Amino acid sequence: MKKIVLGYRDRAAELKGILLTDDSAASPRPGVVLFPDARGIGTHAIARAERLAALGFVVLVADLYGDGKTAPDVPQAIELMNGLRADTARWRERAEAAHLALAGHDPVDATKLAAIGYCFGGSTALELARTGANLAAVVSFHGGFPSERPEDAANIKAKVLVCHGAADALVSLTQLANFAREMRATSVDWQAHVYGGAAHGFTNPELIDASIPNHAYHADADRRSWAAMLGLFDEVFATAMR
Repeated sequence: MKKIVLGYRDRAAELKGILLTDDSAASPRPGVVLFPDARGIGTHAIARAERLAALGFVVLVADLYGDGKTAPDVPQAIELMNGLRADTARWRERAEAAHLALAGHDPVDATKLAAIGYCFGGSTALELARTGANLAAVVSFHGGFPSERPEDAANIKAKVLVCHGAADALVSLTQLANFAREMRATSVDWQAHVYGGAAHGFTNPELIDASIPNHAYHADADRRSWAAMLGLFDEVFATAMR
């Protein structure tokens, strides 16, 4: 498997994503832009990208903050996250820059692209979808739903899957219900999976010993949500990558 730093940019920053690909797989092939959680590119995001690359996808782990910046702790992650999402246009441009960087990479079939994300990254994937980006699928894992421009849901071209923990104390079931109402007002092909007992961050094994309030790993929800994502990918890319 090849893993390289991929430089790209938007109007505000030089960006450094991590591109992962299995050169033994046939080309061109589907691409996935992966938006990490609020800490930026870290071991959880890379591990997920490696799993997808091993299945034959080309994966770009996106740089959220510029120059590959990451947050060492939760307070700094919140500060960086809030700074980016305070300006919806800039936030969307940052996401679109990653999407375009992946689409322009040689092994990628630019007609077969997906965006996924974890926590803040899940919110970012949904925000990218609201721009009308040419994506076949968008998947949010324990991401947030509120948007400054909820009416832009009508622009979504992708099939949307949101994977949510029923015990998530940070993103409520009421917020999920509001998101569902927004989706019902559109023609978007969408689905929501809710996992009983799963808290915020349920896909991240690093949380087992982390003792971060309102966050916890949930093995069953992790396994089931991953399988749901791959099922959607099989559907939209018309090929079994597993």
